[in-house]
Amino acid sequence: MKALVFGVKPERWDPPDPSNPLLANLAKTPMRLMDVEDAKPLRPDWVVTRPRLVGICGSDSKQALLDFGEGDVDNAMAGLCTFPQVMGHEVVAEVVSLGPQARGVEVGQRVVLNPWLSCGPRGVTPLCPSCQAGDFSLCHSFTTGPISAGIHTGVASDATGGYAELMPAHTSMLFPVPDAMADEDAIFADPFAVSLHAVTRHAPPSGGKVLVYGAGSLGCATIAILQALHPDVEVAVVARFDAQAELARKLGASVVVRPEDRLAIIEELARWSGGTLVTGSLGLPMCHPGGIDVAYDTVGKPETFEVGVRLLRARGTLVKSGVHAPGRWEWSPLYFKEISWVGSNAFGIEEVEGRRKHGIEHYLDLASAGRVSLRPMLTHTFRLDEWREAFATIATQGETGAVKVAIDHR
Repeated sequence: MKALVFGVKPERWDPPDPSNPLLANLAKTPMRLMDVEDAKPLRPDWVVTRPRLVGICGSDSKQALLDFGEGDVDNAMAGLCTFPQVMGHEVVAEVVSLGPQARGVEVGQRVVLNPWLSCGPRGVTPLCPSCQAGDFSLCHSFTTGPISAGIHTGVASDATGGYAELMPAHTSMLFPVPDAMADEDAIFADPFAVSLHAVTRHAPPSGGKVLVYGAGSLGCATIAILQALHPDVEVAVVARFDAQAELARKLGASVVVRPEDRLAIIEELARWSGGTLVTGSLGLPMCHPGGIDVAYDTVGKPETFEVGVRLLRARGTLVKSGVHAPGRWEWSPLYFKEISWVGSNAFGIEEVEGRRKHGIEHYLDLASAGRVSLRPMLTHTFRLDEWREAFATIATQGETGAVKVAIDHR
């Protein structure tokens, strides 16, 4: 099968704009489209699927574009992945063959992937405490069993992802797509579930005000979730690009600001939220009291944290779901206002409107009922052999207007 493999010798490519550092990185990224052995079931209860439409996740694009930031490259999660790897975990696929013990899916069935390589897919028994609780992204067994180390499909060398013509998966990792739902809607199950986890675990108060920092896939999904589940909450959004800002407004943002001037962001959102600015002789001002209850940070950079903690009310919550390299930031408002700074890691079983089920199932239900519609986020699609054009489109979002870019195998 053809597969886009990361962790191999790159092919020569001349970037159209070498002055763009991300395009320059794309020219040397260790990725190549290769012929590899066809995917096979990794255990008897696994199946093989044929990817149809595969979203490029923000973490995948950072990896492919070598966008890790400068300085400290230490990463405590380095032992939870193996190379070479075939990325791609936002997958709509069709089941093409079954392992001898596979149950619950049928050949020809259209499915969406839950990528976590937790106890069940690895054949680990008894289930670890996290898996028993439905917290699959916190599984204790990511380096256990006959499957190579990796937290999810696409970062384990043998659990290859959707940037390939075939993809293996455990039956518990597959959710049937309703017949009436298009691939272009089903593809958002994974990023929606990521944002749903952040909102359900750290919900805003009734009638409150929240900040969504970033208007990529996770940010836009967060806006849609807040509108569907917390319609009385007002939402402010920081959007980097014109296309993102326009989409954030369509999804229901009360106010949209741009990130170029952090002082202007703080001043405008202080006025919007009713916060009182305290200005010192150095640096940015701080709201005290602040008027924002929760900040959902889908970017995860020091400069975004600095804005969030300055705007939050005392004992507000800063939720980090964005992935970026570490860095120093001015965090005195964190302790002064007794703010809770919490991480939000992907998804599992979530409670929505009194019902506990997998986050992906919640998405399929809400989307089928017309309560959320994320299809406008899908701005570009490319064939697998056009992978460089796909990542170049992400590297030049300001010009291309890209929000969600996908690989189309159909």
